[in-house]
Amino acid sequence: MEKRGGCVVVTGFGPFGEHAVNASWVAVQELDKLGLGDRVELHIYEVPVEYRTVQRLIPDLWIKHRPQLIVHVGVSGMATAITLEKCGHNQGYLRLDNRQFCPDTQCCVDGGPECLQSCIDMDDVCRRASAAGPDVQFTVSTDAGRYLCDFTYYTSLHESHGRSVFIHVPPLGKPYTAAQLGRALQTILEVILDMGEHSEDQINCDCKH
Repeated sequence: MEKRGGCVVVTGFGPFGEHAVNASWVAVQELDKLGLGDRVELHIYEVPVEYRTVQRLIPDLWIKHRPQLIVHVGVSGMATAITLEKCGHNQGYLRLDNRQFCPDTQCCVDGGPECLQSCIDMDDVCRRASAAGPDVQFTVSTDAGRYLCDFTYYTSLHESHGRSVFIHVPPLGKPYTAAQLGRALQTILEVILDMGEHSEDQINCDCKH
């Protein structure tokens, strides 16, 4: 794989609950301004906080773009650092979405395994991003929250055989600005693409379900 090459899709969420301005979508828009270099074809999408839309949109994005990697960004009111999620979960979706709906089965994929992990080594990404020296803190997590963030991540991991990443950002100003969040996303993606340059298996993997 050529350095910084390929197609990358990045999604952020629309408004929900107390997040009238969703920091995840703001961060994705900032990333779009910064870009990932001339060799990367970057596509961004705002995703409504709706289970049914996620179930339809995520497979469509993979079919439409055939990306090297898809990155989903969500906001967490509990986060104080840029949080790299290591896995998505299939069950436990009880909270209603923006349309007052939740899945009847309370799961993402009927019969799917309870947990799917990203093929990307998020611990390594966290170390490398932190060493890159941006003015933000990075951490890793194994619990994306059993709401649309976790639901989206699992759906994407299942569709992509692991070639997905989920990043939680704090709300705007708590403590980071939109520009800081955008630069943090850029740093993470540059790290992942560099890892892919040196090891094809880092991204072009086929994790078994």
